[in-house]
Amino acid sequence: MAAKFSKKIAGVILSVGVFTTIALTQNPVLSQVYRRENNRSTQTAQIQKLPSQAVVSAIESVGMTVSDMDKAVDFYSQVLSFQKVSDVEVLGTEYEKLQGLFGVRLRVVRMQLGNESIELTEYLTPKGKPIPVDSRSNDRWFQHIALAVSDMDKAYQHLRKFKVQHASTAPQRIPNSNKAAAGIRAFYFKDPDGHNLEIIYFPPGKGDPKWQKPSNQLFLGIDHTAIVVSNTEASLKFYRDLLGLRLAGESMNYGTEQEHLNNVEGAKLHISGLRSLAGPGIEFLEYLTPKDGRSLPNDARPNDLLHWQTTLVVKDAEAVAQRLRINKSAFVSPGVVAIPGEKLGFKKGFLVRDPDGHVMRVVQK
Repeated sequence: MAAKFSKKIAGVILSVGVFTTIALTQNPVLSQVYRRENNRSTQTAQIQKLPSQAVVSAIESVGMTVSDMDKAVDFYSQVLSFQKVSDVEVLGTEYEKLQGLFGVRLRVVRMQLGNESIELTEYLTPKGKPIPVDSRSNDRWFQHIALAVSDMDKAYQHLRKFKVQHASTAPQRIPNSNKAAAGIRAFYFKDPDGHNLEIIYFPPGKGDPKWQKPSNQLFLGIDHTAIVVSNTEASLKFYRDLLGLRLAGESMNYGTEQEHLNNVEGAKLHISGLRSLAGPGIEFLEYLTPKDGRSLPNDARPNDLLHWQTTLVVKDAEAVAQRLRINKSAFVSPGVVAIPGEKLGFKKGFLVRDPDGHVMRVVQK
């Protein structure tokens, strides 16, 4: 399904979770962007073909650190219809190495919506810092998950009933003048710890066809996770060239709808969407304006509430780790860690940062 969808949108538009998207075929600036990306893809293919063990086979889950697990589980289950899949508590040297922190005792809960999953982690010890209260959508520690919904008006009123914290001023709609993405609607809000979330509605003919299937559910699943990046080229080298994710599409986003969606005045973004063979997408948000977004704090740790970790499945974790080391990626874990009893659902894995500090958990099943 993901491969079919990627073929449908590649070279045309990234329509997941984006606003005021201008069709590539209708905009000369974007046509040039797409031609440059074609050239980049061709050059990469000619220079280097990734060995199969280095290619990510699935984006399995998106995780975040929470302050109070019971409170977080209540929110995601009662407000957003996630179902708890597993609930484990772990400690020991292996988990200290994996998370890059001494003395950790973790409670980890996996929750599912549709076919996609999130992983919530509470650090029973040691506790970390809260999300900075002045965080904005263009700060480079920004990340969110986008939840596809069957009805935007009902979903928004449902969130209002639970008095969620707004991040957008209100749901925003792509105008009819944008034929490629007209009718897509989205809204940003926050969970109890301040993590950014998005609901997104795809009208018929837009987005992944699976979101168009008849359903009596209001919240359908996770379409993608979005991260703010400082430089699209540098991020593509990490995610595409080193990990083998596929560029599905890109766009230039601006205008009053985009500004009020992100709640950033003057927002103009270069957005790129990447996909694996399975799971939600990863979306780059590069702010062309304004340029005052802040970098990840130097002292950020996985027990801080601004920490997210996206789980990527590979065939050979050692081979991928070696490839990333050669390319001077910043590791959180000291190396590949074997997990006793596969209590977290994988045999071995490690945490590594992308060029902007976003954490990927690379695992081998």
